[in-house]
Formats: sequence, C-alpha cells, structure tokens
Amino acid sequence: MKGGLELKGDYLLALRHFVLVAGRGRGRTSLNAFDAALFDAGVAQFNLVKISSILPPAVAERAQIELPPGALLPIAYGSISSSETGLRITAAVAAALPQHQDDHGVIMEYSGDAAPDEARELVIAMAEEAMRLRGLAIKEIKTKAVSTEVSGPTAVFAGVALF
Repeated sequence: MKGGLELKGDYLLALRHFVLVAGRGRGRTSLNAFDAALFDAGVAQFNLVKISSILPPAVAERAQIELPPGALLPIAYGSISSSETGLRITAAVAAALPQHQDDHGVIMEYSGDAAPDEARELVIAMAEEAMRLRGLAIKEIKTKAVSTEVSGPTAVFAGVALF
C-alpha cells in the first residue's frame, strides 16, 4: 500500500480513507471564489477528480487528507457560486456507511439555496433512499454542510474526499 491506495488484482486501486470537507469563499471572479472555497475546505492544493456517489467498502474516516500537494484526489462534491447579492447559497454532502464492512456505501451531494439544516436533511434522505435501493443496511450517516450570503462573487463547496 502506498499513500492510501492498494492495488486490487490487475484492475483497480482501492481507496482506504475518506474525509468530509466544506468551505466558502469570495473572490474577484466566480473562479476565484470557487478556489477560495476549496482553500477554506482544505482541498485547494490537490487536483480534484470528480467521482460519482459510491463509498468503497471498508473505508475509514480520517481527520485530514494525507496526500502530497498536487496529488489526484477523488472527490464527490456539491458546489454553487453566485454574484446575486443577498442570495443564500448552500452545499452539503452525506456519506452513508454500511452496516457490514464488506459492503459499499453511498455519497449524496446538494447545492442550492436551502438552509443548512434543510440541506443536511435532504442529503440524509437521499443517502437513505440510495442505500435502500441497493438493499444495504446503514450503520451511520455523516454529513457536512456550508452556507453563506452572497456578496460579490461567492462560492460554497462540500465534498467527500477519498484517498
């Protein structure tokens, strides 16, 4: 195993850890605001690779991402940016961990104008439905949400990073 990745047969590198992150940012442009939100979330130093919503079997939560700057970072995320002054923008994620460690879990994302508690409830409900669809029992659902009022180019970002 090297850097959290383990070779599985000839096919795939297994991701062993996950971290929930969230951040908000403002900037001169929408791209600068998005970059500031990534910085606030602690992932601006990585090359993000957007993934779909599957949490690999047997992953363990970590407090921080343990990869060198510039590394590829698989991440499922929700983000939104706006310049509409006074608008509330919110991003949230949920990671549903399976009851049995050999099973996979799911990740659900939200971005929009809901209040943070509403966004959390929505991603939890989406994760519960996705696990039910797959016939998987839930051990625990972890969430992270971020919200802010827009003032100039503003962005929010919430994600589940895998490494």
